[in-house]
Amino acid sequence: MSQTRTSVSTLLILGASGDLAARLLMPALGRLLTVEPNRRLALLGSGVEELSQEQWRDRVRNSIQSSDSSGDAVDELLKNTAYQQADVTDPDQLGKLLDRCDDPVALYFALPPSITAQACQALERIELAEGLQLALEKPFGTDRASAHQLNRQLAGLVDESQIHRIDHFLGRGSVLNILGLRFANRVFEPVWNNQHIASVDIIYDEPLGLENRARYYDGAGAMVDMIQSHLLQVLSVFAMEAPATTGEADIRDAKSMVLRATRVPDPVGGTRRARYTAGPVDGRQLPAYVDEPGVDPSKHTETLAEVTVHVDNWRWAGVPFTLRSGKALGEHRREIVVTFKPAAHVPQGLTGVTRATRIRIAIEPDEMTMGINVNGPGDPYTLERAELTAAFGDDGLPAYGEVLEGLMDGDPTWSVRGDTAEECWRIVEPVLDAWHAGSVPLDEYPAGSSGPSHWPQTS
Repeated sequence: MSQTRTSVSTLLILGASGDLAARLLMPALGRLLTVEPNRRLALLGSGVEELSQEQWRDRVRNSIQSSDSSGDAVDELLKNTAYQQADVTDPDQLGKLLDRCDDPVALYFALPPSITAQACQALERIELAEGLQLALEKPFGTDRASAHQLNRQLAGLVDESQIHRIDHFLGRGSVLNILGLRFANRVFEPVWNNQHIASVDIIYDEPLGLENRARYYDGAGAMVDMIQSHLLQVLSVFAMEAPATTGEADIRDAKSMVLRATRVPDPVGGTRRARYTAGPVDGRQLPAYVDEPGVDPSKHTETLAEVTVHVDNWRWAGVPFTLRSGKALGEHRREIVVTFKPAAHVPQGLTGVTRATRIRIAIEPDEMTMGINVNGPGDPYTLERAELTAAFGDDGLPAYGEVLEGLMDGDPTWSVRGDTAEECWRIVEPVLDAWHAGSVPLDEYPAGSSGPSHWPQTS
């Protein structure tokens, strides 16, 4: 059952002068206050950059207006928001920031992982108010050992239920769409297993290139940036057993069980990596990844990664789950593709297209398409392909708006629990070890293409 929670009174953003806050957090906050006009919230920003109060308000106003947000709650936030320059790794300065806030406080670390760890060390020397919520962006640690250490550090500050490891792919709308499709429809749930499903592909391909993110991305790559975090979390929701409720404990336990059963059976033969060369994407010419500003070619960072995992339990044994994500690709694909096994018997005399039934669950926009074989017009003995499409509900919030809603309500249901953060590193570490050892070649593909020409095409 869901717990009774106290809504946050103040959102304190550390690293508020950075790109994450301006491009994602504040526009999403504006949408949340627009959709929920009765919510009242104070916003305090802090960063190393020196900003006047008027400069800060202009930044917040411009970010919020970019999301077409308005209303009394938005106006009140803009009127009262404040900014304080501070070194958040200094306990005295961080304590003064918290003293300015009305409790309960949500503390959002919009910071690089190393600075976040130092800020958490500073929190250890501060008396923390009851109800403090901590929000941390990925990557959560740099490997399994560091994730475990950070978990221990956070556990000394607040209860696990007050820690929000943010993954905007787990926005409640998209996730609940998957749960509703699968568990509320008898036509799907009985066949959601290895007796009927041949394979599952979870794909996030985007046309965007590096976009001035070399400082972070060149040390992470597609495997850590997307697969280790986002796509494994999506897999855990897709493949989970039916939870008793949508409450925090049931959902998080179900996800954890899936990830504990997940492994990469062949870190060499079952994985691929590549990086883009120069080429046209969406009407603009992208340079080769190695020529992007800030990139160190000697790091051999991949911009396209693909890995096949297995979930070793009774439901999914033997079903390959292929996770793929890449940049500078010609097609924008954000979807889960479920390919069913062929029909056991097609009567003789029926000819034509007899491809396997396939369900595509798109993420942004949230919709489902099912490709089936039907009798075509004219000759009823000739089969043709038909698609059935259904749009999922939209709660009016972007993914980060849903993340902030959970944070403001003190509800960690759709954030990443500590044990699952460590499991995600456990799953990919054999792959990263094989790649660092040079056991898997680093292929290349022209920007704007579908990837290396010799790779098997995804469904």
